[in-house]
Amino acid sequence: MTIKLTRKQRIIIRSSDDVFKIMKEILMREDKIDREKEHFWVMGLAQNHRIRYVELISLGGVRRTTVEPMNVFRWSVMKGCVKVILAHNHPSRSLVPSEEDMDLTDHLYQVGRILSIEVLDHLIISTKSYMSFADTELMEKLAESTKYVPPFEQIERIRAEEKKIREEAVRVAEKKGEIRGIEKEKIKIAKNSIKEGLSVELIIKLTGLTKEEIERIKV
Repeated sequence: MTIKLTRKQRIIIRSSDDVFKIMKEILMREDKIDREKEHFWVMGLAQNHRIRYVELISLGGVRRTTVEPMNVFRWSVMKGCVKVILAHNHPSRSLVPSEEDMDLTDHLYQVGRILSIEVLDHLIISTKSYMSFADTELMEKLAESTKYVPPFEQIERIRAEEKKIREEAVRVAEKKGEIRGIEKEKIKIAKNSIKEGLSVELIIKLTGLTKEEIERIKV
């Protein structure tokens, strides 16, 4: 069910507070929303984060509701929304995410990646307060999860990481080679300077070597 929004509600989302303000207004519609049951909403955003729609995806019982990824992203695909924010209420008024909440968010985040639709946040709301996955860095944690990443993509990620490691190893080796070359050139200059009878102080200025290093070269 698509929630009818007023013109004032079609705001640009700049923070989780903005999301909660809209969702609280929706939750407080007692004639349309049964607050003693768990609901799951999706807020679709344009590229500039302006609200395009809010859809009620699922209406459940007092403890849980069933959410299908296909239904979550259906309207986003149809309306060309590139970003979404998830929201659901806990009739118990607890704002602590359950394991099921975490797992569902993980799953939807990865489905969104495949569809090129970014899941920006997931809010657990009550009539008075909320908890944001993004604000508590849970979204960052879930972004690193590979539970719902397809095997072929995991293989590609591993290969890409191995490639980065190899390239870094080559850069380090080349850098070490450059350093060794520079050090050899300094020693060569120091030896020639010693033969020419230049003072240790001048050789230090010319090469950047320490007095101890120059003394060892003399020997």
